[in-house]
Amino acid sequence: MINGNKVLVIVPARSGSKGLKDKNILEIHGKPLLGWPINAALKSKYIDEVVLSTDSEEYKQIGLEQGANVPFLRPVEFSGDKVASIDVILHCIEWLEGQSKVFDILVLLEPTSPMTETIDIDTALEKLVAAPESTSIVGVSKAECNHPIFAYKKDEKLLLRPFIEQTGHAVRRQELDDAFYLDGSLYISCIEALKKERTFYTESTLGFEFPKWKAFEIDDEIDFEIVKLLMKKYSNDRL
Repeated sequence: MINGNKVLVIVPARSGSKGLKDKNILEIHGKPLLGWPINAALKSKYIDEVVLSTDSEEYKQIGLEQGANVPFLRPVEFSGDKVASIDVILHCIEWLEGQSKVFDILVLLEPTSPMTETIDIDTALEKLVAAPESTSIVGVSKAECNHPIFAYKKDEKLLLRPFIEQTGHAVRRQELDDAFYLDGSLYISCIEALKKERTFYTESTLGFEFPKWKAFEIDDEIDFEIVKLLMKKYSNDRL
């Protein structure tokens, strides 16, 4: 609990990944991928409950072993790869409310971003409650070499054209405003606002900046190997 607000963590982990088979339970440094966010949340001084939302009995057992609460298996309508994340999240919240478990703030932690640490969760929660004008805070990382001003698109003849039209002299990187992208590291929102807006990103969303090494999401085998190396180098105290 933080400032009188009860805090729920949801770790979504469906089975049937196509890009990297069963990626949510692949072991990375001796822990299944879904175990990293569960472990980080359990160590938080503000989290009241950690729930794994999954459609798999196998994943459920692994989640229980890692210390999460797994009170249900997702019904079929919330289990496919085309189901929107917000529907999965609201299903979990509403299921818990049906059991008289009501929370004020939601933290979403995805197994594919295993480098998010307890200190990130707690600091982001503190920033959110200290900003009464804001209803959410999301993990962002600075776009450096991939700044949108340097992006290109292909025209109908497959020729490269600037994605953002420029006027005047060529722009140097040092002259640019910082650009950020949502890196998937964490998503936090007041639950009432999330129900109303059905998104974590609104005009009142704060950005919680992550360093480049923490901003990798695991979508394929290359990402998996990169994260494994980065965790060994930068997160040695967690291994």
